[in-house]
Amino acid sequence: MLNEGCILMATGMGTVFSFLVILWFAVSCMSKIVIYLNKIFPEAVKTAPAPVKTSSSDVEIAIAIAAAKRR
Repeated sequence: MLNEGCILMATGMGTVFSFLVILWFAVSCMSKIVIYLNKIFPEAVKTAPAPVKTSSSDVEIAIAIAAAKRR
């Protein structure tokens, strides 16, 4: 009975180890493929528009402070 348990444990651990090794190779190959494809098809870099500066007056600041205090 103990011998059968050890065989079952070794089979399960071997299966999991094999799956993890296959998964590691698959992820490694996929990484290399994606790096290669990024060289062929680079992503377009979008530039952010320049922020528009608005002038704020003391009245707007006072209104914001009053609204914050009211909450």
